[in-house]
Amino acid sequence: MNIRGKIFACLFGGLSLAVSAQSDRLPWLFDMVHNNPGEPATVSKYNDPAFLRKAGFNGMVPQWHVQCALTYDAFDEGVIPEGSKEREWILNKRKEVSGKLREAKKKGMAVYAFTDVMVLPTLLLEKYKDRLVRPDERRASFDVIHGRMAPDINQPLTETVMRAQIDEIFALFPELDGLVVRFGETYLYDTPYHSGGSPVRERGEAGIEAHVKFIGLLREWVCEKHGKKLFYRTWGMDSFHTSADMFRRITDRVEPHPNLVFSIKYTEGDFHRLVRFNRTIGAGKHPFIVEFQGQPEYCGKGAHPVYVFGGMLNGFEENERLLPEGPQGVAEFAGDARFRGIWTWSRGGGWRGPYISDELWCDVNTLAAAIWSRDTSLTEAEVLEATARRVGVKRASVPDFVRLLKLAEKGVVRAQYSLIDPGRSGFNIWWTRDQYFSGENSLSGFMTYVVKGDMQRRLLEEKREAGEIWAEIERLAGGIRMNDKSREEFLRVSATYGRIKHGIAALAQELFLYGKEYELSGVLDKTAVRDALSRYDALWNEWNELKKHPDCPTLYEPFAFSLTGEEGVSGVRNGSLAETVDKYRSWVR
Repeated sequence: MNIRGKIFACLFGGLSLAVSAQSDRLPWLFDMVHNNPGEPATVSKYNDPAFLRKAGFNGMVPQWHVQCALTYDAFDEGVIPEGSKEREWILNKRKEVSGKLREAKKKGMAVYAFTDVMVLPTLLLEKYKDRLVRPDERRASFDVIHGRMAPDINQPLTETVMRAQIDEIFALFPELDGLVVRFGETYLYDTPYHSGGSPVRERGEAGIEAHVKFIGLLREWVCEKHGKKLFYRTWGMDSFHTSADMFRRITDRVEPHPNLVFSIKYTEGDFHRLVRFNRTIGAGKHPFIVEFQGQPEYCGKGAHPVYVFGGMLNGFEENERLLPEGPQGVAEFAGDARFRGIWTWSRGGGWRGPYISDELWCDVNTLAAAIWSRDTSLTEAEVLEATARRVGVKRASVPDFVRLLKLAEKGVVRAQYSLIDPGRSGFNIWWTRDQYFSGENSLSGFMTYVVKGDMQRRLLEEKREAGEIWAEIERLAGGIRMNDKSREEFLRVSATYGRIKHGIAALAQELFLYGKEYELSGVLDKTAVRDALSRYDALWNEWNELKKHPDCPTLYEPFAFSLTGEEGVSGVRNGSLAETVDKYRSWVR
């Protein structure tokens, strides 16, 4: 089949993603909607198994908290007492999971439950904590990242409880095709009667031993005893996820099994720009799938044009400066028998907003990954042409839409991040995330690097270029035509949203630069600061006006990201952009 035939096959029949050759098709294509912890479940078409199947997916990874639908009666009858509020909640969760699982199977979708091992009823953990939990963690205090009273794989009862958990999961839900084991982070905001967390907490040699033991137990009980698939996520707070050497030292000691697969984010760290392609991909002897976020929480969460599929496929423009040698994208693993699939996160992965009314930009990234996984012989250009048509772009507008995407890829990194000496400049990629902007201290090290290196003009020129890119994106959006007029309107509004948001991000860095110059030299350019503040205020006013449009996503806040065990995520003034701006205003009054 020629190239045009391949693209036509991807488009023909609405959502179906046919491919030309089975050898070019990755065996697995999964999707997950990751709900914000502690918030109502995300409303999305990606929750519908029928939509997923028609779009080419052959597995879903639902965040149903299946581990919380268990009573552990076989382990200790009565540990969750009859008639208790805890048991009532658990039985309701069981009913909810059963209904959703039944619906998914009815629609022909394989289900691999996103599972926190080990999250257990708090009543059980309290009763047996001396035999489950590490001695230094046998308190009820809340660890916001690792959970509360997390079992330790090396404690005497943990293995027994793990086996009981897995047995009960598959006894209650035999239709499950397998588990995706979440490792490294455990949030309990949606599980009021459960505690726990990752059972591997050590680092170094002790951590290697613990991982090997943990994976071995799961392999034995999930893969062998129950004959189910086990996708073991390497994401965590240790170097398992980022060091190819550590990855091999752990996985080489685990005997391969047809049902055991490792799941690895394509980024060496979280789903940011300015991070290297993950060097653990392709390491070792086990099959693997690659995780990809279609709604990047660090880049607007679908509120504005954002294009990251190309970076996963072939590498972002900064990748070669970060890691000159070695693979730059997943395209280099096409044909590798160990590369078994892609797991897209179509929605979610972060906290709070921005909240969107249209999934256009989530669709662009997610469906591009889906199209390529169904035929890995397609080039990025061919995938983008097919994706544009899939999301409803009229044929004559496809070239402009593709150009817009490639500009967004450049505009995000120049406005929100910086390409000044990536990997050496100390740019803090966490200075803005979800709906929040932090203040000058978050980029203090980077600004010191710029000023001491006499690169102020270079930084300001980068931000000017970013502004031109976003203005061009907005111009292109005004001329693109789509089959759905409401989606066409969202395209235009979101492009304006992106210009404003990235204008504010660029101005924030400009202000931080002036502040750092003042700190290091004692000289403040008051005229430049006043001008930047004036432009900053004008953009916020324009953004608030845009919010009156019904298609406009919710806005960012000039407050710093804060995560606590009691409240979850909120924006705080301390360390925020608002605090910094107010300080600079006082300087130039």
